[in-house]
Amino acid sequence: MKQTEINHLEKVRAIFDILHGKKEADLLLKNLNILDVHGETVYHGSLLIYDKRIVALNPDESVIQVKEVFDGQGLYAIPGLIDAHLHFESQLAHPTALAEAMVPCGTTTIFAECLDLLSAAGEDGVRAAQNLFRDYDKLPYRLYAFAPGKKTAAWVTKEVLEMEPVIGLGEFEHFTYSKGDEDDFQKAAWVRAKGGFMNGHWGLTALPDMVLNYLPAIGVSNNHDVWNGDDIEKSIRYGFPTQIKFGVGSSEVIKTLLRSIVDRKFPTENFMLCTDNISIERLLKMGHMDWIISLCTQMGINPIKAIKMASYNTAKSFNMDHQIGSLTPGRFADIVLTDSLSQINPLYVFKDGELIAKDRKMLKNADIDYSAMCTKGVIGLDDLTPEQLDIVPLELSEDGQQAKVYLFDVYGRGHAKFYQEIWVPVVDGKVVAEHEGEKLSRLSVIRRYADGKRHIVNGLFKGVYVEHGAVATSWPAPIPYFVVVGQESEEMCYCAKEVDKYSGACIVTDNKTNKSVLPLEIYGVMANMTVSELTQSADAIDAALEEMGNRNEGEPVVNKLLSLFISLHRFRFME
Repeated sequence: MKQTEINHLEKVRAIFDILHGKKEADLLLKNLNILDVHGETVYHGSLLIYDKRIVALNPDESVIQVKEVFDGQGLYAIPGLIDAHLHFESQLAHPTALAEAMVPCGTTTIFAECLDLLSAAGEDGVRAAQNLFRDYDKLPYRLYAFAPGKKTAAWVTKEVLEMEPVIGLGEFEHFTYSKGDEDDFQKAAWVRAKGGFMNGHWGLTALPDMVLNYLPAIGVSNNHDVWNGDDIEKSIRYGFPTQIKFGVGSSEVIKTLLRSIVDRKFPTENFMLCTDNISIERLLKMGHMDWIISLCTQMGINPIKAIKMASYNTAKSFNMDHQIGSLTPGRFADIVLTDSLSQINPLYVFKDGELIAKDRKMLKNADIDYSAMCTKGVIGLDDLTPEQLDIVPLELSEDGQQAKVYLFDVYGRGHAKFYQEIWVPVVDGKVVAEHEGEKLSRLSVIRRYADGKRHIVNGLFKGVYVEHGAVATSWPAPIPYFVVVGQESEEMCYCAKEVDKYSGACIVTDNKTNKSVLPLEIYGVMANMTVSELTQSADAIDAALEEMGNRNEGEPVVNKLLSLFISLHRFRFME
């Protein structure tokens, strides 16, 4: 947090006087069932708060003076929840809008990557970071950030490492660190010299075992790149505090991971919980860490151990358990009151001893203007033609009746099934968008700014389906690309060019008419909107697509499409 001058003599005297009834405390939370994460027990008691921190457990009420008393009504008091790894950009909301959706779920601390936004900003990356972190200490959640470990120039990372609230280096790109990239060496050396943390994105699914020794050997602090029980076993064997992530567009992956922890009896002390990527809609409809804890208990993990995976374990992993992660004297008064430990229901959320959310509604938020981060679009698709979006078969059958093409799956991220080479019918020389009796849409992946021949990948797509019209979106990091889904090249080309008018956007078109637009004006990765405006815009995209034949489930279509860029980059479909 921001460094300020502290009169420690005054502080310790004040705490002594409070405990002896000579000075007023700020708040007494009484009539609670308090979770002791150290002893893994629950006891009935009260918490005394002064100057943002807990100063006493079960204080003698006949002695103390206090400004305010809050009756906890016998609710369970648990530590404020912590997301161990979250990409700021994944939910499209700027920091105060994120607070509005996230904090009412009981989350009071996040450890955040910002690599895509700073990569999108390019040469303006340092100023983008300054604006992103401006007034961070006013946010209704604790923000600990990481300078980009990938996708940005080393000089940007070096300057960001000196900023608050940055505590270390973000995840490396395993395709570069495994090859001995000089920028990666520099970034790792700088953070080691500072004694900061290094986030681990291990590359477990892509690299040989010998290379996997590199990250733990240089002091990487954690790993969130696990997809099954064998991955977990290897991650903890190599000494990583391992982050179990939700953010894959489907709850099936985290269920696989939790099932492995239970079935193989891995000690839960090895694990933290995180989202990695999550949409605002999912936050609003299902929850955040509260939902993941509840899922843990459904999968057979003890509720107290599950709560520790989203609080104390994370605090301890980042050497911050003296400040957050438990309800004990000296820790910040980040407290969630719930009527159940197995099904977290955050009825009251306190940060620094201040009530900031009640009944899943925000009571207080920061007022920070992010409009200085909005950018204009720079046109890149002037010369794009519909013919460039036609599917050219990877291979034709001898009789010319079938074509081998790419099939991409929106739910396949992190798995071999993200893309497949499949055989589909050919009629009158054209690929038919159909496989095993299922009608599919077409997908084009288009590089925004061509240097010579434009890089385009065309194939079929499973996950968003339209009978007519098209939907397109863009992502600027590490290289600006578009994805567009449709049935006809002419409409798809038009839709992509409409998105090209913005720094970033998701747009639905039909018959070359714009049906719905969600602009991402903050460097092309975030919307300069309130939560209400953002969800209405995302819902409007879904509604427009429903009229064109799509039946959406789970994440909004805009988030599904944006998640594609992670996989396209991971599997080397973006040059």
